[in-house]
Amino acid sequence: MIRIQDRRDRVCVKERIFALDIGTRSVVGIIIEESLNSYHVIDIITKEHEERSMVDGQIHDILSVSTIIQSIKEELEATHGPLHKVCVAAAGRALKTKRTQIRTNIQGYPFMNQDDISHMELSAVQQAQYELAREEEASNSIHYYCVGYSVLHYYLDEDEIGSLADQQGNQASVEIIATFLPKVVVESLLSALQRANLEMEALTLEPIAAINVLIPESMRRLNVALVDIGAGTSDIAITEQGTVTAYGMVPVAGDEITEEISDKYLLDFPLAEQAKRELISQEYVTITDILGMETEVSYEDMVSSIESVIKRLSESIREEIISLNSKAPKAVMLVGGGSLTPELPKLLSKQLGLPENRVAIRGVDAIPKLKKSENIPEGPTFVTPIGIAIASKQNPVQYITVQVNDRTVRMFDLKTLTVGDCLLAAGIEMNSLYGRPGIAYIVHLNGKDITLPGEHGSKPTLRLNGVSCSLQDPIQHSDELLIERGIDGQSPTFTIRDLIGDLPSVQISWNDIPYIISPDIKVNTNHVPLEYVVQDHDSIEYHYVKTIRDFFYAINQTNILSMLRPFRICINNIEHDLPYSLQKLRKNGIAFPPESSIEDGDHITTTPVSPITVEEVMKDLNLDPHYEIKVTFNRETINLHKPLVTLRRNGEPLLLNDLIFPDDKLTSEETVAQPFIFQDIFRYVDINLHNTKGHNFKILRNGEEATFFDSLTYGDELELHWYSSNSD
Repeated sequence: MIRIQDRRDRVCVKERIFALDIGTRSVVGIIIEESLNSYHVIDIITKEHEERSMVDGQIHDILSVSTIIQSIKEELEATHGPLHKVCVAAAGRALKTKRTQIRTNIQGYPFMNQDDISHMELSAVQQAQYELAREEEASNSIHYYCVGYSVLHYYLDEDEIGSLADQQGNQASVEIIATFLPKVVVESLLSALQRANLEMEALTLEPIAAINVLIPESMRRLNVALVDIGAGTSDIAITEQGTVTAYGMVPVAGDEITEEISDKYLLDFPLAEQAKRELISQEYVTITDILGMETEVSYEDMVSSIESVIKRLSESIREEIISLNSKAPKAVMLVGGGSLTPELPKLLSKQLGLPENRVAIRGVDAIPKLKKSENIPEGPTFVTPIGIAIASKQNPVQYITVQVNDRTVRMFDLKTLTVGDCLLAAGIEMNSLYGRPGIAYIVHLNGKDITLPGEHGSKPTLRLNGVSCSLQDPIQHSDELLIERGIDGQSPTFTIRDLIGDLPSVQISWNDIPYIISPDIKVNTNHVPLEYVVQDHDSIEYHYVKTIRDFFYAINQTNILSMLRPFRICINNIEHDLPYSLQKLRKNGIAFPPESSIEDGDHITTTPVSPITVEEVMKDLNLDPHYEIKVTFNRETINLHKPLVTLRRNGEPLLLNDLIFPDDKLTSEETVAQPFIFQDIFRYVDINLHNTKGHNFKILRNGEEATFFDSLTYGDELELHWYSSNSD
């Protein structure tokens, strides 16, 4: 047993706090005194367990642990008077952290308010609770206390956003990190205290206790690891983003160092533990082995002999830090007796890739509000016990009971408890509180399936001590909470007007004749009005006049549309669209195509168009119908031409002035043009033989005598002269 007591005169009684640090190897009892926002240690007693009654921070032998607690309590009472209440801490190694994200469909929902946001957050915490239960193979997720959660991010339609309040969109989500404590840890702790006639005044968590006194809130935005190395385990807590983001534990700590010294130098465990402690402050240690041989061992030799286990301890801590944090933190703080293991800070800094000054042992001298006195040993051993006592004053945790729908629920006030925390503790499914949405309808609208959502369910009714409340309202000990589930939403109620809007009748004039066109609406092939209430699986078809084409369909004049479409003919099995139609279309006096929009009061006119000829078609298709040259004959201009392309319909050749009709199927024939000769001219001129001056003639081409078979070219001047046989 170790006892450290302040011998100063304590005539003036001040507020005192009794705290216990129940560890794997020992129990520390401490009394501190608060004065003017500072703390002074009055008395400390440390006793080791006689049996292995604690395993990994959880009490396995309640009777054995309660006996030690009772012994420490009685010794302190002998000096300081009766002790009835005590502050304790749950080991950080028992804590579980879970990070999760939950999404909610808010399409068509009103603006989000704080209750909606709280509901999402608590649903995320509950989801984390379920996931933890599955991982731990627990039978019931409410076997864990939620001791706190922090919102990491809000998202609206997958984009991060600062707040969801008064927001609208399609999907909202929240990402949280929650911390849970197994109920069995708390219940066994309560039982051990009750057997020692002590009432739990406040509960804190060991890592939080150490962090509260070493890392102020303003520094918790930094990524820092706190490692509490005890006898049996090394507890780890990670801070970042202003909160404690993760807890962990490795089952390697100070006892492994002691056992290695015991094996190397043949010492029983207590002597090996003594040698380890002396090694911290001395250059040489004198040991006596089980054979009675006394040996003096230097610091360097002993550290060298246990180097492998020191390395294993630092590697285990390093692996757990990386597992919890996914990367090396900015700094590491070491507390607890095991943190004094030789060369541990230097080795850990090297393994984490940090400068040596970023891994440091923190002792009680680093606690800013603690008055320094001779009765407090320096070093890291008592940081956590002192932190438990101070945390119980600065951040007291109450153990309260609340009636939830006539069921008693117990909770630890690790933060300001709210109505939402009561629902979590009671194991009430958050998502079951809101009324379910009404069953959606699926309808077929103009060839497409659309979904008509049902009405949203109503919010639950919450009454705290008979008064309406919200999820954020705080609760007190003995409060009574009544929850009534929200009402389910109804099936959707939509009319045809709701789906397609107002479709008024329109008046359109066609060739000065007015037509009134009403929308055509059918449901399951039956005409219905706009007020018709849509039913599930209805097949809805509606048509209204949007274009000129729609208008002619509505008045059953589709033949006009066929006359408005472009000419299409087929030549040698190839289709050709020609820029002609049989009707000319105008809207309000301006030419428009049939696909143009139409509005109430528009005037439509259609007028016939003259048929087109073969010559016009060939021109549009860039077909040369003939080969042509210009000459003069007896000073009269003559155009000579021969066919190059001949169009046929049903095998009959077409002349250039023949008419072409839509959908004609034609064939074309190409001819190789031969040069014109003089005699070709006589197909274009008439010669009156009765008016000739003689019976003989001669022909001239460009003033020179020619024959009927001479070739002609463009611009040739041709002449025919008659003469009698007596003249030359």
